[in-house]
Amino acid sequence: LRSMRIIHGKGTGALRSHVTALLRKETRVTNYRLGAWNEGGTGVTVVEFG
Repeated sequence: LRSMRIIHGKGTGALRSHVTALLRKETRVTNYRLGAWNEGGTGVTVVEFG
């Protein structure tokens, strides 16, 4: 698995904040970013693994 999308929705951003906090601690994650407009935009976090 090289990458995955986490769908957290747009809402208030609370779930996105928790997802981001968990990803910061995960050593296998090399990069993460909000989705582009065609990936779900701010309702999705794209995670890349090294």
